[in-house]
Amino acid sequence: MRMSSFDLLSPNMQKKIWEMRWEEFTPIQDKAIPAIIETDDDIIILSGTASGKTEAAFLPILTLIEDTAKQSLKVLYVSPLKALINNQFERIESLCKDIGIPIHKWHGDVLQSKKKKFILNPAGILQITPESIESLFINRTSMIPHIFNKLDFIVIDEIHSFLDVERGIQLRSLLARIEKVINKRPRYIGLSATIDNFEFVKQWVNFRNTDRVRIIHEKGYDKELLYHLMHFQRIEANKKPIELYEDIRELTREAKAIIFCNSREEVEYSTVLLNRLAQKEGEGETYYPHHSSIDKKERKFVEKTIAESTSPKSVIATSSLELGIDIGSIDIVIQVDSTYTVSSLRQRLGRSGRKQGSSSMLQLYSTMEDSLVQSLAVMELVLEKWVEPSQGYKQPFDILFHQIISMCQQYNGIKRSQLIQEIKSNDAFHDLDIKDINELLNYMIEREILEQLPVVQELIIGVEGERILRSREFYSVFMTREQYDVFSGTKQIGTIDKSPFINIKDRIILAGKLWEIYDIDSKRNKIYVSKASQGDPPKYSGDGGKIHQRIGEKMMEIICSDNSFEYIDEKAADCLKEIRIPYHYYEVTPQQRVIWRKKDELVFETYTGTTIFQTLMWMLRTKGVDVKTVDGVGRIKITMPPEEDILKVLDDIKNSNWCPEDVMKGVLEREKFVSKYSFYLPERLRDKMHIANEVDIENTISYLDSYTFRLIVL
Repeated sequence: MRMSSFDLLSPNMQKKIWEMRWEEFTPIQDKAIPAIIETDDDIIILSGTASGKTEAAFLPILTLIEDTAKQSLKVLYVSPLKALINNQFERIESLCKDIGIPIHKWHGDVLQSKKKKFILNPAGILQITPESIESLFINRTSMIPHIFNKLDFIVIDEIHSFLDVERGIQLRSLLARIEKVINKRPRYIGLSATIDNFEFVKQWVNFRNTDRVRIIHEKGYDKELLYHLMHFQRIEANKKPIELYEDIRELTREAKAIIFCNSREEVEYSTVLLNRLAQKEGEGETYYPHHSSIDKKERKFVEKTIAESTSPKSVIATSSLELGIDIGSIDIVIQVDSTYTVSSLRQRLGRSGRKQGSSSMLQLYSTMEDSLVQSLAVMELVLEKWVEPSQGYKQPFDILFHQIISMCQQYNGIKRSQLIQEIKSNDAFHDLDIKDINELLNYMIEREILEQLPVVQELIIGVEGERILRSREFYSVFMTREQYDVFSGTKQIGTIDKSPFINIKDRIILAGKLWEIYDIDSKRNKIYVSKASQGDPPKYSGDGGKIHQRIGEKMMEIICSDNSFEYIDEKAADCLKEIRIPYHYYEVTPQQRVIWRKKDELVFETYTGTTIFQTLMWMLRTKGVDVKTVDGVGRIKITMPPEEDILKVLDDIKNSNWCPEDVMKGVLEREKFVSKYSFYLPERLRDKMHIANEVDIENTISYLDSYTFRLIVL
């Protein structure tokens, strides 16, 4: 007879469960425990937020390592966020209590004395970010075998957050390098609430043997979801109506909420306005901002304040609180204007309803016509349980550039043939062409990023490479703008992007407070501020994202249909009715796409994904079409008299034999793929990255084949 999940656990883990007074395992725990204990497979644990994924991983892992983990490091726990490490530390430590398994944190905020203590006796569990693993390779190279030689498990929390970005390539490379050093492959355990495209995930974890990667998926644990959408139409382009904030205030007066905005500027503005509304009612500070440009001490204070508050307090955030940072029980999640992805909305709505027996509550707001339709499309796809499939970060020459510098530092000189072998055997770069790798190496040598020693024929880091390596920004591979650190006295508040338009006496909002700039120290990149009575949020770059073609298709389906939505208010219903009028009048169907003739321009409403409408825009340019602008939902404005020729051009595009180099002729320099290290690449490899990540010829031609295109004169 098959043993129960409980019976498979060690006596110490069984005792821990009794102490925690668990009456039963969650479904995902019941599935994951035997999978981890009874097999040697890599395991991806996929289940809804608050379903107990952490315990599903660590109860069986601790059972397997408890006899040896006191003497050596057995588990490497990788997290995308330092704050998530801090949150999960206590949760995992409580499981280790009484069995003597140590748990250690390693990131930029951990004291050097604690790091030295761990280095002397690496044991138990190490929680770390990718950037700190990079730091170990750079600064403690000789200690890597000592630290990791007994490693049995690599646990990657929120694994979905790594799959499609450059940071995931860096992590995969670093983990492969650890395996190389210790001549051993630990088991991988991934945790996520939002993953699709299981085959891609298996490839990412173990491309050599995907049969040894198991997906443990529990669909049925999702909480009951209560949801509603309200529309408040913007009068001015950059200002949301005060009635929106009054409604949020009414909704959160007696509730603890996370209010998600799509930009840091919006977080700052909303915090000030909502606190003013609360103060008018005689309340103190009730709303707290949280985003990546607020100082980490301030963010930690906000997290602690919200978690410990017994009165209704709310946090206003960007995606900085999308992942599992613990801020206590949340009554309601609010989303102001649509997220770019279904996956993001699913993550966010999972932050509420964590109390046993409670429902998840979601309040959506839209303030523009496009946002209303996109909010409906994303919400409908959430209800259909659809999520964007992972695509990966393709042709990662920028991260290879970074890792070549790191590898040369690790080996303190390495023969070119050996380095190429290291690259080709690395999980992150195994599918790159050797010709391209050699081109990159030659380019790095030419620019003194690498130096080839003449006698021993080894590659070492060159003068320019040392400059890159010694930068404090080397450990991270994601792109950040040059910034000013903002201080009030000696206290750092946060950062703002550097700009020639920032001047003394400017008034800004930062960390939810109003400030006036009284000094700018350009040499040390510091700004000093004092309290003010008014201000505007600083401008930040980088807030935005791509949409999947399924979202564009769903938007068109909604516009062309007569479907009503029970969860939207009267204003939203009226706005949707107005949006639909021209489509219904001209009897447009979801299988059609419209090019509207408006005065002296054509407006091509593509209703597809970002990569497809970008590719189409570049194809149009190569055919001589004057593309004026393209917006975030794929509305391409073009000038092309006589207008009837546009349909012939689309037909010509569809029937042409395209190669990527043809498409690149229509790409403006400012539209090219950009990342932190892309500027260090030879132009051909940078273009190759652009083609791999931004151009989709096959699906663009399929799009042109799939729809009928109509020119309608208004």
